[in-house]
Amino acid sequence: MPIRQVPGDACRFSAESFVLDVPLLCVLILIPALNAFTHDVSKTANIQSMTGYASASRDSSAGRLQIELRSINSRFLDLAFRIPDELRSVEPVLRELISAAVARGKVECRVSVQKLPGSARQPTIDRTLLGQLLSAAAEIRAEAPGAQALSMGELMRWPGLFVEPVADADAMLAELTELAHEAIAELGISRRREGSRLGQAILERCTKMREIVRQLDGRVPELLAAFEQRLVERLRSALTDASSGVALPLDEIMERVRQEVVVHGLRIDVAEELSRLAVHLDELERVVTGSGPVGKRLDFLMQELNREANTLGSKAASIDLTGSAVDMKLLIEQIREQVQNLE
Repeated sequence: MPIRQVPGDACRFSAESFVLDVPLLCVLILIPALNAFTHDVSKTANIQSMTGYASASRDSSAGRLQIELRSINSRFLDLAFRIPDELRSVEPVLRELISAAVARGKVECRVSVQKLPGSARQPTIDRTLLGQLLSAAAEIRAEAPGAQALSMGELMRWPGLFVEPVADADAMLAELTELAHEAIAELGISRRREGSRLGQAILERCTKMREIVRQLDGRVPELLAAFEQRLVERLRSALTDASSGVALPLDEIMERVRQEVVVHGLRIDVAEELSRLAVHLDELERVVTGSGPVGKRLDFLMQELNREANTLGSKAASIDLTGSAVDMKLLIEQIREQVQNLE
């Protein structure tokens, strides 16, 4: 969007220099936002969900070959195959390829072969079987002259009389192997795309939890001062009772003082929990923005975060601290639901 300077006056500009190029202005405004979005998505582009779908097909001399892959959640790798009997020899190859690409999840692999329209493959007659049928029919007629002879329709419908031409097994295996590579690559893309979205959802909740920890960390001195004030009032009340004629032995007064001090130390010291929460959140972000299988590591982190949030709630010395602990546990549970879908 150039600004044209009017000759002769370094401080004046022409009126048309301020005419805005609207499409260019829109691009200039949107580019930073798009860059930020792309940067955020790229952080979680390496983790995979356990749910995904892929399909690949091609035409061959045997017909249209198709491999379909479906993946859902599972604690371990669980493979299930649905393959026609004539293609069972390809199952070990498919199992090896899928196991090398997928670490967790229940994967269903479906292989099918469909005849192409207008296929010129001509079925052949099993002449050995035909000869056996005719010989058996002749023997029957010799023993029972009144028996009805086999008709042409009965012969053509006889199971196994017509044999479909068998495709080259090695060529079929090679084509199915190439097709499996395509389907597995597409499944990986689908799982990474879903995993990226789940990772973004986890990072958003991680940011909210960081904000809660930051707010609580800044309020620890205030909460400590308020609780100390209440402790002083309790101790003053105990000493007042002792000085007003109530027969309270000195040992009992000191015991009450010690009890209040212990309770104070246990209930108000949340700095350690906040510190551990910050460390766990750092580790959570590191794992989500990393690569490889992350589901089990994140599940362990969820247990640790939940433990610290419970401890934080049990030490709550104010309503605000209790509410923050509840909010944090809610966010942890939301993350846990997303983690169950990650590989």
